[in-house]
Amino acid sequence: MADTARLEGFLKSQRSLARRPLRIAVGAGVGAGLLTIVQAWLVASILADVLFGKADLAAVSDRLVLLPPVFLARAVLAYVGETAAVAAGAEVRRGLRARLLDHVLALGPARLAGHDTGALATTVTDGVDAVQSYYARYLPAAALTATVPVAMLAAVVPYDWLAALVFVVTAPLIPVFMILIGAGAEKLSQRQWSALVRMSGHLLDVIQGLTTLKLFDAGRREAEVVSAMAEGYRRDTMAVLRLAFLSSLALEFLATVSIAMVAVLVGFRLLWGDLAFFNGMFVLLLAPELYAPLRALGTHYHARMEAIGAAGELVELLATTAPVRDGDRRRPGTAGPPRIRFDDVSVAFPDGRTGLTGLSFDVAPGERIALVGPSGAGKTTVLGLVSGFLAPTAGCILVDGVPLEELDALAWRRRIAALPQRPHIFRASVEENIAMTDGTRDDAGAVRESVTVAARNARAYDLVARLPQGFDTLIGDGGAGLSGGEAQRVALARAFHRDPAVVLLDEPTAHLDRATEAALTGAIDCLLAGRTSLTIAHRLETVRAADRILVLDGGRLVATGRHDELVAAGGLYARLAGGEAGRAAAGGAR
Repeated sequence: MADTARLEGFLKSQRSLARRPLRIAVGAGVGAGLLTIVQAWLVASILADVLFGKADLAAVSDRLVLLPPVFLARAVLAYVGETAAVAAGAEVRRGLRARLLDHVLALGPARLAGHDTGALATTVTDGVDAVQSYYARYLPAAALTATVPVAMLAAVVPYDWLAALVFVVTAPLIPVFMILIGAGAEKLSQRQWSALVRMSGHLLDVIQGLTTLKLFDAGRREAEVVSAMAEGYRRDTMAVLRLAFLSSLALEFLATVSIAMVAVLVGFRLLWGDLAFFNGMFVLLLAPELYAPLRALGTHYHARMEAIGAAGELVELLATTAPVRDGDRRRPGTAGPPRIRFDDVSVAFPDGRTGLTGLSFDVAPGERIALVGPSGAGKTTVLGLVSGFLAPTAGCILVDGVPLEELDALAWRRRIAALPQRPHIFRASVEENIAMTDGTRDDAGAVRESVTVAARNARAYDLVARLPQGFDTLIGDGGAGLSGGEAQRVALARAFHRDPAVVLLDEPTAHLDRATEAALTGAIDCLLAGRTSLTIAHRLETVRAADRILVLDGGRLVATGRHDELVAAGGLYARLAGGEAGRAAAGGAR
């Protein structure tokens, strides 16, 4: 129950995103409820006067004239309330999804490494959609349940206190049974959502690894696994639906029995002459309307259960600590490449792994630094720290003498371009993939001109010219339709277009053939000219071109210098260089 209360507290805290449409929805519902009382009074009084008072049409015409406007006003208020409720759900969905996406962007790739991609996508899409009905259906129904029946009860008391007593006794039974039945359904809903998230993540992994599965003839096995997970999700969903239908049945039964009790009580008292016709008719007309909000609440209670089930994943994602993004922070200057200093920096990951230990070094403005070391030495951690996606657990990183955590994160990243081994190419045009438009340039002609210049600098213009629509050619997700070298050229043009002060490279030519590597090396040298750069190096060619080499091992800096100096000094770098030279010689002999 404590966990459920926490999750519902989170859901209620999002009401501020749609406070106005929620107020309109509830206000329209309350107005319609009050008009229902007026309508029942008019109908009961007309029937009483015509049937028992022998009144003619002229005597009741004033009340008959009022009935159509009341009917119309109820219909209008019902429409306004429904529209506002749907708008409230849409506002919360839009605001919550924007908050989640901003949070994901703030977390960055390093902090999201422990989150399954498929689960993350399901949380941001289906999870947010699941909570929409909580605001569009459940919350308005809950508010109307707390107001409309009370107003109708107050209207009934002066005319028939005995019927009012029946209402007081029976009406609370509906929410009580709803809560009792829903207590078990909430756990089932949370289990259902956990199953959906796991299945979505696994299915995405299967699709991304489809080539490997086919090569190793493991497709049938994975299909059986996915089928088993889908069957488990089906069982969980049916269990939730069974409880939902059971609760609806129980609540409808209680409401029907309660209305029947009032009808029988009123009918016998009318027969015995203990109750005036007007009073009895007024009560009978209001009885179904008094229970209607309670029945609606029971119907929409499933929306609450589904929202609580989905909220668990949302809360977990939002609970992941993101670095502070404060627009009032100091903005890094944009004039020239910066000086970067690591001062006794250590990084410890939540799972207990150590990324860096007491790392200290300086990077002069415009200096080319190569990071060398065995796998797990901490090279990627260094790049993550410089980009701001990781924060040191000890020590400090200075940019032009200012601690990196005191700089505006977005402004700092705008000065950085990164070129990984396998860059991500989006499903978009070539121009969009190069420009990565962020809305800062509104002139389409200026964007095309700058993209063209970037493509020429990256030796990618001839590639674009061969494409069917040139820069407007649509590229498939992940660079579908492009070779590895072509995708790398597009990514390199992206870096040129950014005109960065700092360049971070993870040996972008490491997986390319020698001819393609040679074609890109000159363009990369042009990109690095006059810019501060850090490169994770895997090949001797990259190491020789560096101004200085930092040798890392086990998260520590074990040596620094130029290639010839480090080879002459022996140690880890000499062994790494010797091993690569031996592999190159063996490749040449073959």
